[in-house]
Amino acid sequence: MVRLTQDLTSTKWIYAKGFLFMLLSVVAGLLILVRTPRWDILALLLICVWASCRAYYFAFYVIEHYVDPGFRFSGLFDFVRYLMHRDQKRVPVQEDSDQSA
Repeated sequence: MVRLTQDLTSTKWIYAKGFLFMLLSVVAGLLILVRTPRWDILALLLICVWASCRAYYFAFYVIEHYVDPGFRFSGLFDFVRYLMHRDQKRVPVQEDSDQSA
C-alpha cells in the first residue's frame, strides 16, 4: 500500500506529475480565456503564471542555495513554517575576523 505522504521516487511518475500540472494550468488558462476572450486578461494570466513560477523558484532554489544552505524544504507549508521560525534557528555568524582580536 502506498501512502499519500510518501516521497515520489519513480522517474516515470515524477514526469507524469509534472505533465499533469502543466496540463491543468493550460486547461485552466484556456477556460478563463474562452469565458473572457480579451487581451488584457491574457496579459494578466501570463503575468500571474510568470510571477508564481518566480516565487516558487525563490522559495525553493534561492532560499536553499543562497540564504540557508543547511535547510531543505519539502513543500510550501515547510517554507512558511521556516519563515515563521527562522529567527529561532539562526546561528549568529561572525563576519569580520578583525572583531575577534
